[in-house]
Amino acid sequence: MIMYRKSLFFIVAIFLLSCQNHAWQAAVPTRDEVGAEVLPEAIAPVTAPFDMPRLEKPYFPDTSVCITAYGACTDKPATEAINRAIADLSAVGGGRVIVPDGVWRTGRVMLRSNVNLHLTEGAELHFSGDIIDYLPAVFTRQEGVEVISLGALIYADGEENIALTGKGRLVGPARDCEIQRRQMRGAVIENLIDPTTPVAQRLYDGCDGGGVFLPMFVSPIRCRNVYIEGVTLENTPFWNIVPVYCDGVIIRGVTVRSVGIPRGDGIDIESSRNVLIEYCTLSCGDDCFTMKAGRCEDGMRVNQPTENVVVRYCLAEEGHGGITCGSETAGTIRNLYLHDCVFDGTGAGIRFKTRRNRGGGGEHITYERIRMTLRNQPFVWDMLGSKTFVGELAERFPARDITPLTPSYRHITARDIIVEECDQFIKAIGIPEIPLSDVSIENVQAHSKRLIRLQDVKNFSLTNVEISCIDSLFSLSECENVRLKNVKFTLPGGHLRVEDPEKEYLDEYPKMENVFTIPL
Repeated sequence: MIMYRKSLFFIVAIFLLSCQNHAWQAAVPTRDEVGAEVLPEAIAPVTAPFDMPRLEKPYFPDTSVCITAYGACTDKPATEAINRAIADLSAVGGGRVIVPDGVWRTGRVMLRSNVNLHLTEGAELHFSGDIIDYLPAVFTRQEGVEVISLGALIYADGEENIALTGKGRLVGPARDCEIQRRQMRGAVIENLIDPTTPVAQRLYDGCDGGGVFLPMFVSPIRCRNVYIEGVTLENTPFWNIVPVYCDGVIIRGVTVRSVGIPRGDGIDIESSRNVLIEYCTLSCGDDCFTMKAGRCEDGMRVNQPTENVVVRYCLAEEGHGGITCGSETAGTIRNLYLHDCVFDGTGAGIRFKTRRNRGGGGEHITYERIRMTLRNQPFVWDMLGSKTFVGELAERFPARDITPLTPSYRHITARDIIVEECDQFIKAIGIPEIPLSDVSIENVQAHSKRLIRLQDVKNFSLTNVEISCIDSLFSLSECENVRLKNVKFTLPGGHLRVEDPEKEYLDEYPKMENVFTIPL
């Protein structure tokens, strides 16, 4: 352990800090400026640090039909009426299918090209929990692995120009339903399914007493121009909104409520591109806004990235992570830009997950203007995982040979961040054979209980950071080129403890320029 007291690196000089530029703080949004409650009518132009196509509301013909015209009534399941209305309207060029005020029971809903399924305010679709209502089984992707199973409560495959809109509610089946009782259990999915088995033979439809994979709530797959606006989703069986292999997706003004539901992710973008998510409010039983790109060998076989995604003006109220990349990363997550969001009560803020067998990783990811109040860390990388799920691969040493399944995270920037409360400022656990690399965190004001832990990290910088912490330990293990510039620590006793448990002596490590410590 080394106590840094050299005036070259640490100077108690509070008056110099007044020269720092804090203008960025005024631009960080507050809770009342984001989320579904303040959804504007128009979609503002999208700006990002990468090329994005122009994303606009879709056009639908000026034709509307109500599901009651097809015999839907509230005293019996309306599945057939809803799906016939959608199919018939699509066949004649499209338009709007209206679900009116009332509680309507249904099984799987199939979206079709050029149709907007619109739930009026006061309309509720309550979904069945019986397997038979989601047969025949359909092609889908379950936690990053392709299968034939129940798919989603609202499903589409290969359609174009589809929409789900309105101020109505979607309510999933009861927690003790048949689908829940018959779900596949006992192992992570890569250990349940042999990646050499043809996808057509990976059938899990519950027939003959077999199991099923839990259906997602809303999941278009292999679709173009998908639009989802305004609806509220409650009590999902599994992940909530999950575009898979889609191109051109807009999700705006959506509210998700899945607190207490295991794996109840909010919005998961799965191997899709050109996506805009804005003014959504998520309270989730797992991660809130999540980027995924396939899992292990099967994800590498497909090799389709998630790329060109913008998330803006959103509110995460509850969940494991505010914005999460992974842990399914095989096809690579790239060109992600989240800005002007608030995470108010989530576990982590900016979260990265992967595992040694997941492949791919993430790169060229930018976060700007975020306000966070958290239970855990605002910045967390978990690249080794738990023995519970990946066995000995979770052990840091020995370092493994680099293979196509070795993932990496790199080229990540976060700036203009206010952390009002958290447990630990940064926790970054990389992989020794391919360290987490090229991370820049700039313009941050934070209050934390614990400080920083870096392990297997390369080219990691903190610039213009002010952190008040009740602990003073900065822990590093096998890190290279960690740099601090214009950083102010407010700590107990005014002293920073920098430790590397694997080294007896630290020689100017990390590199520091204009770093100040003052007593807490």
